[in-house]
Amino acid sequence: MGFWELLLLAIGVSMDAFAVSVCKGLSMGKAGFRESAICGAWFGGFQALMPLIGFFLGTLFAAAIEAVDHWVAFGLLGIIGFNMLKEAFSKEEEGCCGCDLSFRTMLVMAIATSIDALAVGISLAMAGNVNIWLAILLIGFTTFSFSGLGVKIGNVFGSRFEQKAQIAGGCILILLGLKILLEHLGVLA
Repeated sequence: MGFWELLLLAIGVSMDAFAVSVCKGLSMGKAGFRESAICGAWFGGFQALMPLIGFFLGTLFAAAIEAVDHWVAFGLLGIIGFNMLKEAFSKEEEGCCGCDLSFRTMLVMAIATSIDALAVGISLAMAGNVNIWLAILLIGFTTFSFSGLGVKIGNVFGSRFEQKAQIAGGCILILLGLKILLEHLGVLA
C-alpha cells in the first residue's frame, strides 16, 4: 500500500472518533484548544496503537492463513465499513458522554472507537507490503487532527457533519478492502 492508500485508510478509520468528538463538542459549553487536544490525544493515540497490535497479531498468523489473506482483509474492512454505514443510517440516537473528559470516560471511548482499528491492523498484515510505521503515524495524526477539529465543529455547528463523516468513512473502508481483493486476484495491477 502506498502513501495515498494509507492516508485514505487513516481518514476512514478516524471517522468514528471524529463523530464521537463532534458529539463531545455538542455537549460542551465552551470547547477550547485544551478540550480539543485532550480528545485528539486520546483518540489519536488509541487509533495508532490498535492497528499496531492488530498488525503484529496478523503477522503471527500470516503463515497459517496466507492462502486466504486477501479475503480476510476484504472481509474485515468490508464488515467495518458496512457497520459504519449501518450506524450512520440508524434512527437510534447514541448518547454522548457529555463534556466529561475524565480518564475513565476517555479511556472507554478511545477503546470503543478504536476496536475497528485493531481489525484494520490485522488487514494490513494480510495485505502485505505495508509500511506499518507510516500507517500508524498517518492513522494517529489524522485521528488526532480530525478529533480535535470534531470537538470544535460540534461545539460551533452542531451534529450536521456526524452522519456524513460516518458514511464517508464506511465507504472508504469498503473500497479499500475491495481494492486489496481485486489486486490479489489480478484484476487491478
